[in-house]
Amino acid sequence: MADCIARLPEHVANQIAAGEVIQRPAAAVKELVENAVDAGATRIEVRIKDAGRTLIQVIDNGVGMTEGDAQRCFERHATSKVRSADDLFEIATKGFRGEALASIAAIAHVELKTRREESEVGTRVLVEGSAQQPVEPCTMPVGTQFAVRNLFYNVPARRNFLKSDAVEMRHIIDEFQRVALAHEAIHFVLFHNDTEVFNLKPGSRRQRVVGVFGAKYDERLVPIEESTDVVAVEGFVGKPEFARRTRGEQFLFVNRRFIKHSALHRAIVEAFEGLLSPSAHPLYVLFLTIDPHRVDVNIHPTKVEVKFEEDRSIQALLRPAVRRGLGRFQVAPTLDFDQESSLNIRELEPGATVVPPQVTINPNYNPFESERPSAPRSPAQWLEKRPSSAAIGAWQAHYAAVEVPALPKTEPSGRQEEPEVARTLFFFRNRFIVTAIRSALLLIDARRAHQRVLYESLVEQLESVAAPSAPTQTLLFPEAVHLPPADTLQLMEAAPWLRKLGLHFEAGSDGVQVTGMPVEGESTPKDLIDAVLAEAEEEVEGISREERVAAGWARRLAHRPGKVLGKEEMEDLVDRLFACSTPARDPFGRPVIVTFEDAEILERFR
Repeated sequence: MADCIARLPEHVANQIAAGEVIQRPAAAVKELVENAVDAGATRIEVRIKDAGRTLIQVIDNGVGMTEGDAQRCFERHATSKVRSADDLFEIATKGFRGEALASIAAIAHVELKTRREESEVGTRVLVEGSAQQPVEPCTMPVGTQFAVRNLFYNVPARRNFLKSDAVEMRHIIDEFQRVALAHEAIHFVLFHNDTEVFNLKPGSRRQRVVGVFGAKYDERLVPIEESTDVVAVEGFVGKPEFARRTRGEQFLFVNRRFIKHSALHRAIVEAFEGLLSPSAHPLYVLFLTIDPHRVDVNIHPTKVEVKFEEDRSIQALLRPAVRRGLGRFQVAPTLDFDQESSLNIRELEPGATVVPPQVTINPNYNPFESERPSAPRSPAQWLEKRPSSAAIGAWQAHYAAVEVPALPKTEPSGRQEEPEVARTLFFFRNRFIVTAIRSALLLIDARRAHQRVLYESLVEQLESVAAPSAPTQTLLFPEAVHLPPADTLQLMEAAPWLRKLGLHFEAGSDGVQVTGMPVEGESTPKDLIDAVLAEAEEEVEGISREERVAAGWARRLAHRPGKVLGKEEMEDLVDRLFACSTPARDPFGRPVIVTFEDAEILERFR
């Protein structure tokens, strides 16, 4: 029998490795930027085109590479960080496996230009699908320049699985922010399609956090600083009142390496117990400094998961550290045992007399009188104020005759029966609309019904090419919504279809200026923008981002819980609900209508 096991060709092995290391353009950006940090760069510039599909360029002023290193860096497991297995437990740099450049070169066209300070000219290397071209000299400043073009050009299946430009750019910005936050002494610049997104100059950690998220965040930060023999913790958490409904502002670093650790995240969130609503997510940017021997960073291809030798000790430190920081700046309630407990009574001046407090009363005051206080009324005067017999008769007539309600007849292909008598609606428990059809009683959740009506109206605006934009109410004074630069970029890219939904805005100096809002609904510009940003992170199979935003807007624009609806409002809402394609469910699949059949009701009276 012939042998059936064969060694994979090098380019195929590289493509397989690329599937683990480079899942999307953001992963390539992360690897290249981290290499620039490890090279000792003080300025790193990142240029992106078409969310990384067309170009990813990273330019740094680090130490550069020799001609031999420039050729060898594209080989698998070629690294300058590790020489033996023991080195894995003393890693203080970003990259160390030597897989990143080989993986990128296997699935893209890569151009490398590099020069060391002692070299007169630089080195230019071209790699296409792991095939390296002859080395050429080039003129360039000291440092390294990587240009990655046509990512996944030879793996079309992987390229087809990429999300929209907005989603992919969101991931690139996330990776850029993580590295920039960890290295505040480095000047970082990010361009997307020749538009500057970030220009973060060297500074303190607080200045870097404010530079990443926006000037308004300076007042939201609470410093945290604790140190033990096991770990040192420093950084910032956000004040509870500025917590957002969406995730994305949670950053945890270990030895300047961004990590994700569910147990540590839970410990941080527990420190906000009693200060946040269950749906709110606090901001935190925390840096843990720990002996490299006590942490293992080599457990995941993307190096975002780590293991600690003293996991529980670190968790036990984080929660009280954050809690004390919040209490120190009077954000969380605390007990101050050093505070003077005696009463703060002003000393009496010499010769002064103590005047007893005086209480003044009006003996003729009657809280049941609408007129000004006067002499007490006589019984005859009180009888004159009783309701007239005509008024009493009107109320009795109101409650005496209760009509049997029915829903109106809809379109020829409608779903409801033709009414037999006039319709009567009434509001129950400040939530439900009660009405009846020929053989049943209906209970309609008014808020969910309004969400269904708004959702279908918004989706119709999105899907219709010829229909004009939704009615918009122009604000008398534009309302500023402060956003981090990354969120502003995401919002401006979505501006064309958001205008169709009735939201008009323009870019401002520190976010956006909202100039118009949808006419129908009860919401604020910030709530609607939060709904847009909440759906920018990931896409759901079978449901477009626009439809998910429409559902989020419907929830925020719908009648507030407890709002009492008048007769005309109830009639209009019921008519619009039963004109919807799916009146029985709200946009999130929850029931809108509960039906009580006649037979069911009669059964209860047996």
